[in-house]
Amino acid sequence: MIVIFFFLSYLVVMFQIVGDLFRDSDLSGWIKALWILLLIALPVLTSLVYLVLRGSGMALRQQSRAEQAANSTTDYLRSVTGTSDPAKQILEAKSLLDSGTITEAEFGILKAKALA
Repeated sequence: MIVIFFFLSYLVVMFQIVGDLFRDSDLSGWIKALWILLLIALPVLTSLVYLVLRGSGMALRQQSRAEQAANSTTDYLRSVTGTSDPAKQILEAKSLLDSGTITEAEFGILKAKALA
């Protein structure tokens, strides 16, 4: 049971390191290849060195990827649902009112929806 635990822990660390290597755009391909070769030749020592040297950068890169994903999801949902800034919605409704497309009552309803 203990051997299985350490083996699974080892695999998780290796996947995290390899994933971080391939997602890091600051490293050149040669440096990435060197890290991979070292991970194959001396896996435990190389993984410890990698975590010591680049561990804080791993956390920052993971955090920025999570923020990027959240922002892109939010932008996509806003584009799909058509919701935007309430002031912009009211301005669009006012332009429709001024052009005679909607009535004053409809403008009031749109304004209430935008402010809700």
